[in-house]
Amino acid sequence: MTDLTHSDSVVVAASPEALYDLVSDVTRTGEWSPVCVACWWDEGATGRAGDWFTGRNVTPERTWETRSLVAVADRGREFAWLVGGSRARWGYVLEPVEGGTRLTETWAFLPDGIAFMTERYGAEEAPAQVQARIRAAREGIPATLAAIKRIAEA
Repeated sequence: MTDLTHSDSVVVAASPEALYDLVSDVTRTGEWSPVCVACWWDEGATGRAGDWFTGRNVTPERTWETRSLVAVADRGREFAWLVGGSRARWGYVLEPVEGGTRLTETWAFLPDGIAFMTERYGAEEAPAQVQARIRAAREGIPATLAAIKRIAEA
């Protein structure tokens, strides 16, 4: 099977704290994500580790919602979440560098995600569904980073 992780980075002319405040505001995700058009916090959530939020995803083929658990909320360093609480891990790692911050977006398809695909689509169709998610991450991460850079530097 193809590698179930991917990451890419861009240098953004902004401080790690300012960039963290942007990327950790899930209500703004629709401004930069090519698939997730909207996110909202569960009642009472403010972006701390352990909080949940919902995202609405749209592709030409379908529209769906996922709930995600904030796994890491370390201002100026890292913001990460687990789709479905355990199926895939997405995140941003922030490192101060000359000229601003190196922003790295990370993605990993987790064992529970593979099991979910097999349960939902069956053993024959699941591998194609997994490959589609891998392609989406590989294509989406550079587009997302470019959009975040454009927004943060505006």
